[in-house]
Amino acid sequence: MIGRLNHVAIAVPDLEAAMQSYSSMLGANVGAPQDEPDHGVTVVFIELPNTKIELLYPLGENSPIGKFLDKNKNGGIHHVCYEVDDIIASRDHLVSTGARILGTGEPKIGAHGKPVLFLHPADFNGSLIELEQA
Repeated sequence: MIGRLNHVAIAVPDLEAAMQSYSSMLGANVGAPQDEPDHGVTVVFIELPNTKIELLYPLGENSPIGKFLDKNKNGGIHHVCYEVDDIIASRDHLVSTGARILGTGEPKIGAHGKPVLFLHPADFNGSLIELEQA
């Protein structure tokens, strides 16, 4: 069911410093910050030859990334995102096998302008998984 790895998301306490590290130290192609108010984050994509890194920074007081950073002061890997061909069919299959979908269970539009869902980390070895329709 899952396809290509779309990105690995890293929560960061200082977005500018993280962007600078990837740009100057690693020589990566770092995109511009983009606010995603529906998700409570500011994101920056780092383009790699085979995938992307997504830097996440809190947007607003109720940001889930703010809560993550409260527990992880230095930041860290927040989630991995896999592509799926049909997000509704994938959701329905996952629910039928006992997986839990976070939120309402209805896809939201993600940072790439495509429908996304998040899967409960307890069902996947403590890892938060995002599914994005390809």
